[in-house]
Amino acid sequence: MNGYLHQFLFGIYPYICLAVLLLGSLVRFDREQYTWKSDTSQLLRHGALRIGSNLFHWGILIVVMGHFVGFLAPHWLVSPFLSASAHQLIAMIAGGTAGTVSIIGLSILILRRLGDVRIRRNSRMSDIGIVLMLWVQLALGLGTVVLSMRHLDGAMFEQLTDYVKGVVTFRPGIASLLIGVPLTYQVHIALGFTIFLVSPFTRMVHIWSGIASLGYLIRPYQLVRRR
Repeated sequence: MNGYLHQFLFGIYPYICLAVLLLGSLVRFDREQYTWKSDTSQLLRHGALRIGSNLFHWGILIVVMGHFVGFLAPHWLVSPFLSASAHQLIAMIAGGTAGTVSIIGLSILILRRLGDVRIRRNSRMSDIGIVLMLWVQLALGLGTVVLSMRHLDGAMFEQLTDYVKGVVTFRPGIASLLIGVPLTYQVHIALGFTIFLVSPFTRMVHIWSGIASLGYLIRPYQLVRRR
């Protein structure tokens, strides 16, 4: 039974989550555009929001970009410049620092949301649930940094990158790559895909708008003609 559960969680479940993330986001954008927002509570209490939001968002942006670059960069592109151990050490330092900044900011936001009666009454259960999931995910991520200090040879890091690349490239049998990996890593991976799964039904959909806003950097100039 454990073998079947492992195969489902790390071989099938990731694709379910990614499919729901993509299709669910498209359906929500098509049918519920007025709900496509982050539901800011800035008018109720903006001091803690400004500090916490900046710390969280800057930290999480670095964490997310680090995951994409660190785990998806081809071996042939990285290996001439970095050994596996050096690559792991950079990921630990950058990810640990950014993750610490992010979880401090998110802690401020959670205390603000739960500690202020007005904000709590104007919060949906999904708002509270998603921030708690993110906090746990960041805590698990910092936990993996601590675990990585026990094996600095880069072998575990290479094993995890092979798994992530296997998911993206639809490689068969990828769940076997996580056999023997410490539980903290496995929970971190499973919870990460679960966050993808619930994102289309929460305020997390505003991430797509953040990505789309990069288009403003290459947009053509606005033409203004005098009448």
